[in-house]
Amino acid sequence: MPHLTILIMGVMFLVSSPTLVVAEEFDFEQAVCGAVREPLAFWLWQSMAGRPDTSNIELEQNVQSIQFTARDGVVLSGYKLAARVPRGYILVAQGNAMLADQLISDLELFRKNGFDIYIYDYRGYGQSEGKSRLAAIIADYADIVSHLNTRGYIRRFIYGISIGGVMLLNAVGRSHNFDAAVIDSSPSYISNYGCPESYNPMRHLPQDSSHIMIISGVRDLIVSPLQMAELIRIGSNRGAFVFRGIEFSHPFQDRSSEIHGRRLNKILNFFIKESTY
Repeated sequence: MPHLTILIMGVMFLVSSPTLVVAEEFDFEQAVCGAVREPLAFWLWQSMAGRPDTSNIELEQNVQSIQFTARDGVVLSGYKLAARVPRGYILVAQGNAMLADQLISDLELFRKNGFDIYIYDYRGYGQSEGKSRLAAIIADYADIVSHLNTRGYIRRFIYGISIGGVMLLNAVGRSHNFDAAVIDSSPSYISNYGCPESYNPMRHLPQDSSHIMIISGVRDLIVSPLQMAELIRIGSNRGAFVFRGIEFSHPFQDRSSEIHGRRLNKILNFFIKESTY
């Protein structure tokens, strides 16, 4: 409950805080959702995410620490889970109150089934350098996808969790730089948080969305089905597979490990199906 309270406070501040316009030279990490509201919101979310815990990694095999240098020189830190014979890669973008190391044990399921997994701390989070800013993080993911696509993988998949779906759709949603995507519990809009409408995720669904799965949790109190309705409507009209989980809450907050496991297996089966085309 304390984490949920902080999240709600962050959202309220995003909605109510005035936008400040400051004349200055272009800054790659410049806020686009308000010069005050955006840094404060990310600070609240970083506080929720906590500090890295490498003990999560030490217990896992087949995990490598990796780094990626962004276009402005900021170094992003993360992990690769290496499959024995990869059928493709999955780039994971986590929720706004998560660190990469916190998901490693869950992502092992995908590695065991033949996918190389890449996950990074957002800039300013965990072990990554820089300031957490929406536009900069989106640019980071566009560059990471471009980099991974030079590595010779046959299939190129992306998996966005909550705000991670916002980042990935903005980064590559309307491009041909990925083969399939899972967008799990991402809102239709972020303009109601003070961000420009051009960043609304629903605007970045490709015309052919037949290789996208959108998941909405009926029990989700963070990103409700109503907040996802327009994303789902547009995606469905463009051929996306929409799964409404009656027992699902927000990702990684499901009521039991069994429900959480069924969610992960739903995602895995979608990627396995997409890897056979």
